[in-house]
Amino acid sequence: MSATELKTKATPANTETVKSGSFVQENQKSLLFIAGAIVLMVVIYIAYTKFYLGDREVKAANQIHVAQDYWAKKEWDKAIKGADSYPGLEKIIADYSNTKTANLAYFYLGVAYLNKGEYRKAIDNFNNYRGDDMMVAAEAYGNTGDAYVELKDYDKAETYFKKAIDKANNQFLSPVYLKKLGLVYEAKNDNKSAADTYKKIKTDYPTSTEAQSIDAYIARTETKS
Repeated sequence: MSATELKTKATPANTETVKSGSFVQENQKSLLFIAGAIVLMVVIYIAYTKFYLGDREVKAANQIHVAQDYWAKKEWDKAIKGADSYPGLEKIIADYSNTKTANLAYFYLGVAYLNKGEYRKAIDNFNNYRGDDMMVAAEAYGNTGDAYVELKDYDKAETYFKKAIDKANNQFLSPVYLKKLGLVYEAKNDNKSAADTYKKIKTDYPTSTEAQSIDAYIARTETKS
């Protein structure tokens, strides 16, 4: 290879290096600005979480206890709207959105509307609940299934009972929702799926309350199959 060829081949590499270095130099201010903006966003988020949400969380927790008492007593209207100058669940959600307390209020509100027979409102509130607690989240799915059963929307009821079963994954709630799922299959005249679902209670949760009487359900659906 001649000196001329070596020089010619080296030129693009040198040009590339110069371009790269030029980019950094020419955009140094922009890159520093972006880095600074990211740091600022992190600081703002930490401050928002610690000071703004933290203070609102405390206030929300202090406000909701009376609504919870009414809810426990099944005084649904007072739990929803409030009474005696204390806010109800709806106001807690409106005033303290993005807090854990407001999130829990969605679940309470869903149960209240379910018991009042206002099934669409119940479904909306259960769907707004975003909880990490497996038991409460499973109940939210299961209660949504109950609401759809009342609306005779058995396909959606089936979907939510399956979600409840998967989310609960325990001997207390899973057999409850398996039984409800079996009843939904019966309502859809899918007796084979109903029988299979009831049998799952017997095999997977033999000590559950539901298992004690499940043979009658199995026999009924197998007769119809």
